[in-house]
Amino acid sequence: MQRLRPVVFPFLLAGLIGFNLACSERPSQSDTRPADERAIRDAVVEWSKAAGAKDVEKTLSFYAEDASVLPAHAPIARGKDQIRKFWAALMASPGYALGWSATKVEASKSGDVAYEVGTYELTLNDPKGKPAMGRGKYVVVWKKQADGAWKAAEDIFNPDQ
Repeated sequence: MQRLRPVVFPFLLAGLIGFNLACSERPSQSDTRPADERAIRDAVVEWSKAAGAKDVEKTLSFYAEDASVLPAHAPIARGKDQIRKFWAALMASPGYALGWSATKVEASKSGDVAYEVGTYELTLNDPKGKPAMGRGKYVVVWKKQADGAWKAAEDIFNPDQ
C-alpha cells in the first residue's frame, strides 16, 4: 500500500484540479459595449452628414443588405434597392434639408445588436414653396456584421406633429 500512495497521489491531485476547473466559472469575453456604442455614435454623425449632403449612396452605405426603413405615412422600404428609391425621392424634394442626432445608444452584452434613439429636423418646402421645418424622433436597430462593422437593420421615424 505504501508503494501505491506516491503513484496515486499525482493522479488524484490532477483529477481534483481538473474537476475544480471544470466547475468554476469561465471568464466571459470582455465587455465591448462602450466601444460598440462609441462606434455607433460615430456612424450616426457621419450618416447624418451624408443625408444632409444629399449623398444617396453614402447614406445607403449605413444600412445592412436586408435592412428595412419604416417611414411615417409611407410603405415599408425593404432591401437596399427600395431604400435607395426612398432616399433619392426624399432628397429630391424641394427645400430638402435633414439632420439628426442620437440621444441614446445601447449595445447588447452579446455585442451583436444595439439600438439608437434620437431626434431629427427635416425641412421641405410647403405647398406655397416656403421652407417648412418639422421635428421628429426615430429608432434604429443596429446589427454587427461579419466584418465587425455596425449597420442599420431597422430604421423607423415619425414626426412630432
